[in-house]
Amino acid sequence: MKKSTSMMLGTVSAAAMVLAACGGAEADSKDQVIIYSNADDEAIEVMESTLDDKGYKGKYLIQSFGTSELGGKMMAEGKEIEADVVTMASYFIESAQTSKSMFVDISSDLKPLDGGVTYALPILGNVGSIFINTDVLQQKGLSVPKTIKDFTDPAYKDLVSFPNIMDSSTGWLLVQAIIKEYGEQEGKKVLADLIKNAGPHIESSGSGPIKKVKTGEVAAGFGLRIQAIDAKNEGLPIDYIDPTEGNFTLTESVAVVDKEGDEALAKEIAKVIVTEARGGLLEQYPVALYEGEQVKTEHVPAHLKKWDTTLTVDLLEKHQAFFKEAQQ
Repeated sequence: MKKSTSMMLGTVSAAAMVLAACGGAEADSKDQVIIYSNADDEAIEVMESTLDDKGYKGKYLIQSFGTSELGGKMMAEGKEIEADVVTMASYFIESAQTSKSMFVDISSDLKPLDGGVTYALPILGNVGSIFINTDVLQQKGLSVPKTIKDFTDPAYKDLVSFPNIMDSSTGWLLVQAIIKEYGEQEGKKVLADLIKNAGPHIESSGSGPIKKVKTGEVAAGFGLRIQAIDAKNEGLPIDYIDPTEGNFTLTESVAVVDKEGDEALAKEIAKVIVTEARGGLLEQYPVALYEGEQVKTEHVPAHLKKWDTTLTVDLLEKHQAFFKEAQQ
């Protein structure tokens, strides 16, 4: 899929990567909309090409950040942030709006499936699943897993990989599934056994597990479902399995920062991203977010689930603490 939606979460210390300067040299900076984004390279490419095609070339500048760094800036700077538009993990936007009231309303005729909010519109979604290297599984004599808990079997010792929730929100999809299915007491035991079996294969990047499964370094892993679908479609001995604990999801949204009435161009650009770029983003991230959207059958997970309450930074920190306790 891409650099994978390994939306980095952990310590707010990663250096920002300035990715794209779209005609900025020719444009008056006062007429440019500054877009801060945690999106993958592939998503940014879709947004850029769409904005350019729609006549906005030179009127915007996209700067790319890890999720934790951009989230830290939002929570620390509020509406004083340099950005006019933010594309970001939805839970961070929700938390920033709650604590900083930093985004303005975006009127739209679009109808998000989850009801949505007035200050942000979802632009892409990610779904977690488990995946396997069928060749390695056969070589090691391992049975095909059906659940995340199956990876706690000692037979999977050093043969399973998953992302660390401290660094990657893909890892949060795993922890949500475990807590939801087993509760905190049994779930902590499941997670502790999983951590023990993964050994050195707990990855800081959400794309780390699929890379190790593709090379055969491990037999199985947890990550984004689309990564495994893409690998299988490439002809690799990869298959994806929807765990009975659930395919949990995360979305990323676009929001416009409150600039005291000077948001006209920013609102135009945000609307182009969510309307005109949505088709390209849906191809890269095949998760229906709006009424009327359709995805291929293979992109519909068997056990789609959502966390009971709104995802927030506070909830993430609680689940990170749960993970740390399971490590002990």
